[in-house]
Amino acid sequence: MSLYFQDYITVGSFAALGVVLVIVMLGVAALLRPSNPSPAKQKTYECGVDPVGEGWHQSYVRYYVFGLLFVIFDVEAVFIFPWAIKLEDLGVFGLVEMLIFIWILLMGLIFAIRKGVLRWE
Repeated sequence: MSLYFQDYITVGSFAALGVVLVIVMLGVAALLRPSNPSPAKQKTYECGVDPVGEGWHQSYVRYYVFGLLFVIFDVEAVFIFPWAIKLEDLGVFGLVEMLIFIWILLMGLIFAIRKGVLRWE
């Protein structure tokens, strides 16, 4: 067997071991956990407020869009901080690459503003 396929077998065996370990742990947890169902435990709980009415309601998409925009710009910050530390080692190439990265994110923000996503009405 070539070394190339032997590496794949190693990765596959570790993945299979991970799946088996998860299944075994879930099985052990199912056998050992206490099971005391009651109507109070089946009731919906939200931040200490008793549920009123139905559990289903329509929520606005803009909440998710704001969350997605936050995640995008938070990830941008995660990439910018290490770049700022290594800026001298990267030189002009690193500066140009980061400017392109920031430009792409800025275009996304401008697109979101033009689509009216950030307007709260």
